[in-house]
Amino acid sequence: MEIALLGGTGDIGEGLALRWARDTAHSILIGSRDPEKATRRANDYDTLLSERGADADVVGVSVPPEYASDTVDSIASRLDDETVLVSPAVSMRRDGAGFHYTAPEASSVAEELADAAPDYVPVVGAFQNLAAGALSDLDQELAADVIVTGDESEATALVRSLTDEIEGLRALDGGPLAVTGIVESVTPLLINLAMNNDGMHDLGVRFQ
Repeated sequence: MEIALLGGTGDIGEGLALRWARDTAHSILIGSRDPEKATRRANDYDTLLSERGADADVVGVSVPPEYASDTVDSIASRLDDETVLVSPAVSMRRDGAGFHYTAPEASSVAEELADAAPDYVPVVGAFQNLAAGALSDLDQELAADVIVTGDESEATALVRSLTDEIEGLRALDGGPLAVTGIVESVTPLLINLAMNNDGMHDLGVRFQ
């Protein structure tokens, strides 16, 4: 299977690339991003997919949430009905009190991507609650759950399977894409807890 990670050299994308490369035999296609030059980078992703990733089975949109829709729009012509888009992004802001969830107009970043993507391309929300630092540190053992949301059963099953292939992660069915905002909203809570409590660095979630 070929997995393309747009934004694969920063934050959550780097960790996913490293873990899949270590724990699986899938081909990983990585696109870097520069938040200062988001429009240009979106065009770079379009070129990247046209050259090597047009047949990617899964495309992870690991760019900052404010650039995610434009990125999907720029690669729309490279996607087909056998491609699954995965949204790990969370929209939040920080002030003196900590991090706050800022719900997009579409209720979640994943739903924004679904609006930007062609109708025949399924969008799945996943990996929003993982700590990027823990994910990219291959010396750190993971023990976290990943809530997977989406409207197409085959697409969500594929992403759950890919999640379970990463050692220490467990995929859970979170329901349809419409509830993804609930999942995304947990992330600023986890960051605030990690910031305010000793021994909770790189905090994740595990449901018992």
